[in-house]
Amino acid sequence: MTGTVKPRDKLDASANGPKDDVMDWAEINWPHVDDDVRRLRQRIFTATRDGDLKRVRNLQKLMLRSRANACHSVRRVTQLNAGRHTAGVDGQVVLNDPGRAELASQIQRCGRSYIPSPVRRVYIPKANGKQRPLGIPVIVDRALQARAANALEPEWEARFEARSYGFRAGRGCHDAIAAIFQTVKGRDPKRRWILDADLAAAFDRIDHQHLLTMLGLFPAREQIRQWLTAGVIEREQFTPTVAGSPQGGVISPTLLNIALHGIEKAAGARQFPGGQTRAGQSVPDTPVVVLYADDLVVMCVSREQAEAVQQQLSGWLAPRGLAFNESKTSIVGLDTGFDFLGFNIRRYPNGKLLIKPSKAAVKRLRRRLAAEVKALHGANAQAVITRLNPVIRGWAAYYRTVVSKEIFSSLDAYVWQLTWRWAMRAHPNKSKRWVQARYFGAFHKSRQDRWVFGDRDTGRYLVKFAWTPIVRHRMVKGASSVDDPLLSGY
Repeated sequence: MTGTVKPRDKLDASANGPKDDVMDWAEINWPHVDDDVRRLRQRIFTATRDGDLKRVRNLQKLMLRSRANACHSVRRVTQLNAGRHTAGVDGQVVLNDPGRAELASQIQRCGRSYIPSPVRRVYIPKANGKQRPLGIPVIVDRALQARAANALEPEWEARFEARSYGFRAGRGCHDAIAAIFQTVKGRDPKRRWILDADLAAAFDRIDHQHLLTMLGLFPAREQIRQWLTAGVIEREQFTPTVAGSPQGGVISPTLLNIALHGIEKAAGARQFPGGQTRAGQSVPDTPVVVLYADDLVVMCVSREQAEAVQQQLSGWLAPRGLAFNESKTSIVGLDTGFDFLGFNIRRYPNGKLLIKPSKAAVKRLRRRLAAEVKALHGANAQAVITRLNPVIRGWAAYYRTVVSKEIFSSLDAYVWQLTWRWAMRAHPNKSKRWVQARYFGAFHKSRQDRWVFGDRDTGRYLVKFAWTPIVRHRMVKGASSVDDPLLSGY
């Protein structure tokens, strides 16, 4: 589906750029555009770190007027994002070059008179079987949010705490897991009590006024306020939004991180200041907080400290409109273990700390593999390989950094059972020897494995979990950011 964008309000043609300037999308030098945006983000980061707030605001205004930023933002939401085919309430998407060029010109000239559209409410399944609500903005608002994010993110990247890993460029789940490991590893770790916490519907409950106060004099603050209060349309019914940021908006993850900024200090976590030998390390006997979006882990020296931290954070979250999800928040001992981001972290009786894929994650994968194979009854071997290989590769890549070899082998055995049953069902009148010769063999030439599922006609085969080598993740250092020009070579 292709379409041109027709925003609800006319865009201000008197803004930056010639009125009749025609953009040829196919001729844009994207490396040059990306360099322009990156350099401007770095300048905002540096000015924030230096405490020059006036310069920060001037550079953010420049970013919001920048044609490179407009093109970069449109490319992000119409070509790179997975949701580029999903329309908002206006039913429009932009999937061709002329439409993208027009959209970039429109958002560059967007004036203060533009009124955001409500988001479209959709639901996606959660791992626990429930539904997660998403708010899908119209394509114009998505592009405008991406433009504003490029101005807002570098300012806060210079401020965010070192152990905040969610929705930040250059950081991810594996950094959060590595930070936990570095804190509780060893034969005699000091922090053996864990506050494993989850925030209840964090995106939907952020207090607007508190968030806008934190944004200060950000040039697009009023535009962000309009997005927050634009409302929701569900089943053709309009509902005003008095709290929260739609989970599905381009800028929403950044706004959640801003709302949660300061949580380490609120929990009592302290690090040695720069210039000392132990700079960046946690002060002894203080809690350590690892935050990933709305999930967090606080590692404490005693149960009493963990309970006190939970109480402190409950009071700190309240003005922000947030609260713990009591059903998913608990205090456990390290010897009991806990799950975080799909991993299980536990100190075993022999004194070793092992991080493995969680039982819940393995169970979910088994259910998915079984459902995929069941849906392929009647299909050929090539269809089975095409459907399962991305699942196997993706899951193995995510868990390749921890103690996963044993689980990889057990999953390979499970996949073999599924494919064997599929083959026997496909040929009920053939012998087991015939089925083995038809679908199983040494398809991978460099491996001595005669039980690889494959397609004789094309030579394609199903990869195995155990073929993925275990490679330890190198954690991002301290408060390092991709927007820091001093770390360009890092």
